[in-house]
Amino acid sequence: MKKKPVIDDETFENLLYLSRLSPESTNKETLASQVRQIVDYFEVLSKYAGDENPYDAYPAIPAEVLRGNDVGPAFVPADLKQMTPEFKDGYFRVPGMLGNDDHR
Repeated sequence: MKKKPVIDDETFENLLYLSRLSPESTNKETLASQVRQIVDYFEVLSKYAGDENPYDAYPAIPAEVLRGNDVGPAFVPADLKQMTPEFKDGYFRVPGMLGNDDHR
């Protein structure tokens, strides 16, 4: 029979600190019980863990396949003015989102 791992007081205090829980605000025995339940749950999950590498789900892409860092021509303001009438003085006009009094 496999011996269950025991969480010592120092580890428990570190867990409380990391979780921003205070033993003064909650019953320490209740917290300890909940921590034991979480550890037990991870033991159940570890039974189903395989030996496969989780990173194999995301195969590596060789750098040669990715697009290059070539800089192409940018839009010039004259081109943007032809694309939309909402371009004026170097900016796009967009609908107001905050503080818009047009809804009255």
